[in-house]
Amino acid sequence: MSKDLIKKASMRTQRKKRIRSRITGTSVRPRLSVSISLQHVSAQLIDDSKQTTIAYVTSVGKKTVSGSLTDKATWVGSEIAKAAKAKKIKSVVFDRNGKLYHGRVAALADAARKEGLEF
Repeated sequence: MSKDLIKKASMRTQRKKRIRSRITGTSVRPRLSVSISLQHVSAQLIDDSKQTTIAYVTSVGKKTVSGSLTDKATWVGSEIAKAAKAKKIKSVVFDRNGKLYHGRVAALADAARKEGLEF
């Protein structure tokens, strides 16, 4: 691996640790954790006090979701908001997992807000 890739990964890890030191999810206001890979997008609602996952949505294996990663992120954002409504959750804490709040992460967050999720 080149030094640039190692530095990029270590900077993301530092951002992730800094973010996670400040936020925690509760049963009233769970943590919305976002994970974006090169091909897929996933999001989950996590209750850190009980260490359980409340709801989980991913684009892996979904034939209804096609197009760019931004389209997949928008779909995942709206679906996780619907799953949260079904569990009677109105507000969450947003965990971007060290990613910058831009592009796909922002598209997922905007879609979740559009469906009525507050954060």
